[in-house]
Formats: sequence, structure tokens, C-alpha cells
Amino acid sequence: MTDPTDPNECGSETDDQTDDTPENSEEGTFLVTHAEAESAVLRDVDDGRVHTLSSNPGVETEDVLEAAIAPEPPLEVTHRVIEVESRRRIPIEESPEPPTEQERDLAADQAVGEVTREPRAGVGELHVITVPEETTSDAVGDVLDDWETTIARAARLGVNRVEIRSEPGIVSVRYLP
Repeated sequence: MTDPTDPNECGSETDDQTDDTPENSEEGTFLVTHAEAESAVLRDVDDGRVHTLSSNPGVETEDVLEAAIAPEPPLEVTHRVIEVESRRRIPIEESPEPPTEQERDLAADQAVGEVTREPRAGVGELHVITVPEETTSDAVGDVLDDWETTIARAARLGVNRVEIRSEPGIVSVRYLP
């Protein structure tokens, strides 16, 4: 049997089950929000549902899984990973670069405290947030601290990284391929 947590061995089973996937299984994209040696917690990035795993199949906090899970009998309170199609990390990085001209133009057209969401050409999305100039670094810190929401959105969008740019009064969050 192959290791389901190895990203090079996608589609493996996590236990000795050789039957077809259980009919009450669920496939989706999951963010690992908490991981310990014996268990882990997954959040479905599409609907926000939280699933506690009865054992940790080798995942770490902040991993993003394309996987199938199923409730653990008999009570079906916890879940187990049936197969992992892919496992990846989506880094969130603060860039030293300032916002682009497009981002500055978007910020100029909105009031302080507002957010503009724009699709990027191709894959991804751009969020421009206007903040009081003196709280720009705090706003960047808030985005970095809220990694769970940011990574879940990135996973939903199918991107590979998140870049934060800022200058006084403007924070741009760029979801990039």
C-alpha cells in the first residue's frame, strides 16, 4: 500500500480498505486548520463545514488537500481520509513592492474601510482595501493573522500563492497562480 500523505502518491487509500469508496463519503478541497499527532481538523473551503479526523494521516496545519473523506462508524462523529488526490501549501507573503497602478486607481474610487474584489486576467483575484493611513501596517498584520480565511479563499480560487502589497492607506491582497 502507498502513503496517502505523500504528494507524489496521489489517489492512495489511507487504510487497508479495498472496497469502493463508501457511499457517504465526501470529495472536496479541505484546509487543515489544526493538526496533532493523533488527529486533525479539516475545513471544507467551499461550504465551511468542519470535520474532525479520528487519526492524523500525516497532514500538517495549513495543508490544502484535494481529498475524499468519510464518517467513521458507528457514530459517524469523526471522519477518516479515504484518499488524497493532492496535497499542497499556499504561502502568504508580504511583498516589499507597492500596490500597482490598477490597485491605486481602485483605491482612489472607494471610501476608507471598503474592499473592492476584482478577478485577475486568467486565474486569481485581487482585493483592494482602503484603510486609514496610520493603520496600514495593522491591516496588513490582520490579513497575515487571518491565514485560515486567506488560504481557504486561495484554495477555492485554485491559486498557488497570496501576495500582500501596501502603501499608506492601501492594502492589496493578490491571489496569484
